[in-house]
Amino acid sequence: MKKVLIICAAGMSSSMMASKTTDLFKQKGHDIEVEAVPATEGEQLIRSSDFDLFLISPQTKMYLDQFKAIGVEVGKPVVGIPFQAYIPIPSGIEKMADLITDNL
Repeated sequence: MKKVLIICAAGMSSSMMASKTTDLFKQKGHDIEVEAVPATEGEQLIRSSDFDLFLISPQTKMYLDQFKAIGVEVGKPVVGIPFQAYIPIPSGIEKMADLITDNL
């Protein structure tokens, strides 16, 4: 199983995106799980967790360069989420899923 973590401002909208994207992956037969946490936990989780990919939400893009640098240190991909992949409607969920599969 591949594990993906969305890092966002408070974890609310990203939790919904994580849940809906995980459900889409299950429907498509992919073994990918998406979770979400607030940015305050981002650095520690990038350094120490077993996630395969870290996604930075549009509202926390000010941390993108910092988190990417940490990702390079530990050999884990850190990618920014474009706004169109962060909308909790079917097309947004599809774009989020594509972003994830393209970067895993």
